[in-house]
Amino acid sequence: MHWGNVSIPLTRRNALIAALAVGAALLLLPFVVGLAGNAWVRILAFALLYIMLALGLNIVVGYAGLLDLGYVAFYAVGAYMYGLLASPHLFEQFAWIRETFPNGLHNSIWLVIPLSALLAALFGVLLGAPTLKLRGDYLAIVTLGFGEIIRIFLNNLNAPINLTNGPQGLTNIDPIRIAGVNLSRPFDLFGITIPAVQLYYYLFLLLTVIVVVITVRLQDSRIGRAWIAIREDEIAAKAMGINTRNVKLLAFAMGASFGGVSGAMFSAFQGFVSPESFTLMESIVIVAMVVLGGMGYVPGVILGAILLYAIPEALRYIAKPLQEAIFGTELLAPEALRMLLFGLAMVLIMLYRPRGLLFPKRAL
Repeated sequence: MHWGNVSIPLTRRNALIAALAVGAALLLLPFVVGLAGNAWVRILAFALLYIMLALGLNIVVGYAGLLDLGYVAFYAVGAYMYGLLASPHLFEQFAWIRETFPNGLHNSIWLVIPLSALLAALFGVLLGAPTLKLRGDYLAIVTLGFGEIIRIFLNNLNAPINLTNGPQGLTNIDPIRIAGVNLSRPFDLFGITIPAVQLYYYLFLLLTVIVVVITVRLQDSRIGRAWIAIREDEIAAKAMGINTRNVKLLAFAMGASFGGVSGAMFSAFQGFVSPESFTLMESIVIVAMVVLGGMGYVPGVILGAILLYAIPEALRYIAKPLQEAIFGTELLAPEALRMLLFGLAMVLIMLYRPRGLLFPKRAL
């Protein structure tokens, strides 16, 4: 097909049209879903956070083949980093901070995002360094312990110095501001009022697109090929000259950085953060998202994140009315139904699609 003086292959044209259609749909989606209430837009926003988490874990598990059951620790690191830098907690606890920052700690998003990524990446290296020679079940147990250690530390670092406020968590966390726009308040644009939850949705959507682009580019890069080589046969990869130690550490660091950014956004969105948000179950759910969609395949991971977060959350609103309409009473609580469907999905996927729902036959 010819467009002016430029010849565009039909496949590229179709891809461009599809990308524009998907982009327009994602931009309009919160307005359509918002007609049923902002709670549904909130579900969409959290689904985007979980997509970022699943894509980060996919680098470690899907590309490099390193089973990580403590991934929620990086989510917690990012969340607490933003919470400490954007809440009055440190200002109230430490006199030298009050003297240095008399107006309180208030940080720009342009500082928060790279700092959360770097801090989480550092923790990723701290996790990866002692586990370089571990594989399989042993690696899973060590990473599981790492995740629980971080949660326990957050739960107990309120004495003798109150750093994390313990089980009470951090409150009054500043919302994100971009170019003077407070995302926690509605914004008027050409006479259209955009609710606060939709503003966060668009921010999370932008970050998710960036993460998707980085992940796809990494997959086809030299580093991505090295990760895949280690996943398939680490001894052969080492024999071919790949520095398996550095490549593994890079996988842990890159995957953790996405978790840190997602955690910082979670903290800003909620305005509150506590250790209860970072339990072992969260790590298991994120691993399940990667497995359900297809390990190492980006579209599959995105689908898995949406299915395992958005659909169970939607059940909270429709399960009870639906059961009452059909049976006249509520037979199963939404939480019980959620776990039932979660377990059933895992069993079915292992039986009929062991490589994931969307994993293509020719994918690496």
